[in-house]
Amino acid sequence: MNNIIILWVDDEIDLLKPHILFLEGKNYTVITCQSGQEALEELASTTVDIVFLDENMPGISGLETLNEIKLINASLPVVMITKSEEEFIMEEAIGSKIADYLIKPVNPNQILLSLKKNLDHSRLISEKTTSNYQQEFRKIAMDLSMINTYEEWMELYKKLIYWELQLEEIEDSGMFEILESQKIEANNQFCKFVDKNYVDWFTDADAPVMSHTLFKNSILPEIKDEKTLLVVVDNLRYDQWYAFEDTVGAFYKKQKEGSYMSILPTATQYARNAIFSGLTPLDMEKKYPKWWKNDTEEGGKNLFEAEFLGEQLKRLGLNIKWEYHKISSLKQGKSLSQNFKSQQDNDLTVIVYNFVDMLSHAKTEMEVIKELASNDKAYRSLTQSWFKNSPLLEIIQQAQRMGLKLIITTDHGTINVKSPSKVVGDRDTSANLRYKTGRSLTYDKSDVLEARDPKHIYLPSINMSSSFIFAKNDLFFAYPNNYNHYVSYYRNTYQHGGVSLEEMIIPFVVLEPK
Repeated sequence: MNNIIILWVDDEIDLLKPHILFLEGKNYTVITCQSGQEALEELASTTVDIVFLDENMPGISGLETLNEIKLINASLPVVMITKSEEEFIMEEAIGSKIADYLIKPVNPNQILLSLKKNLDHSRLISEKTTSNYQQEFRKIAMDLSMINTYEEWMELYKKLIYWELQLEEIEDSGMFEILESQKIEANNQFCKFVDKNYVDWFTDADAPVMSHTLFKNSILPEIKDEKTLLVVVDNLRYDQWYAFEDTVGAFYKKQKEGSYMSILPTATQYARNAIFSGLTPLDMEKKYPKWWKNDTEEGGKNLFEAEFLGEQLKRLGLNIKWEYHKISSLKQGKSLSQNFKSQQDNDLTVIVYNFVDMLSHAKTEMEVIKELASNDKAYRSLTQSWFKNSPLLEIIQQAQRMGLKLIITTDHGTINVKSPSKVVGDRDTSANLRYKTGRSLTYDKSDVLEARDPKHIYLPSINMSSSFIFAKNDLFFAYPNNYNHYVSYYRNTYQHGGVSLEEMIIPFVVLEPK
């Protein structure tokens, strides 16, 4: 038995007897009414699953009845049935959030299809999604054993995100657990790939675009001929970009979507300074010692991004009018939004928006944020909610009206850390949970990527014997002192600085105004 109750409202209901018998033969229960008023009275006392509503009836019209039904139960699906194909009627009905729209004469199979689409939709989608992922699971497993290029890793990571979002919609916990295990295996293999190839990326002609080559290779070609707004949203993972892509899509059409690799450490002072300077951290320290600060030095580590950008533009021979803005608070965002017209004459406007970074760090400190962003799904949802209500969206809307090209990117992603890895270092060891630099570090070698000589990966050394270690997968470093408290405090928080798909493979999107 379906146990599904249909309310069918039509002033010529007697002519629909064959349709009703057909549905009853499929185990649906059909209640009939001959007017809008009668239907509203029925709905006051009866719970139904769906309404088939004739548009053209004497007395209360179908559209008026529809509006009344929505006041009674906004989520009740209503299928409008009409003889008329007039556009304004369709628009009125669609604007009132109908579930479907059928033109008379309807046949029984049309009615059945509409029922399945509206009432069995979730089940059918769930079954199809599960079946498709089961097939894809085997292909991904095979791909994992054969991948040997960074392009293949970028494609595989996007594929894993796609299935994560699909399975999340149907809430199949069993399939989701299988995907999670596949993501862990993918990260294990990716860490081996990075360990093997990372050093060569700094010299190979076929290396991926990385933080220090992003501006020259990817941004410069886009800004030569068009006025552009470049938005660097700090700490933006690929799945978080997908969370608000549709919102941006109301104003901009995507011209190009690509990925690039964050340098190590996947941390703001290294990766974002590299973007704006067009230099590796080692070269920044050599050429601009007043602007570069190592981990253990006092003071802000990203205070000279505008100066770094100015120097890079000179090196590239780009004589353009540009401005740089860093937004770290709601007040700053609103101020820029209110005065954004002043950017009209710029060839390039750069905005660094720190919200996502603040959110991830706040999650460590604030119990409320921990509750709101307890897992990746919640983290995406929180990002989406913020973006829809942020000054950044207002700025993007204004940029569209001004005809500006839009580039959205980031400096690195984050990962939800689950498992501690013990590390011991002296008091000059850096504090980050996903990477450490210092002398005499003691650690589990299987948990990390090592850089015994930081210069090999173009990182500066705090002193002669300093090395770097980067946490793999979802590990985080913990000191033996007060170990249990430390672990419980930081477990299941979002961190960055280490080696994972989530932190290293990040979005670069070019959009044109609609």
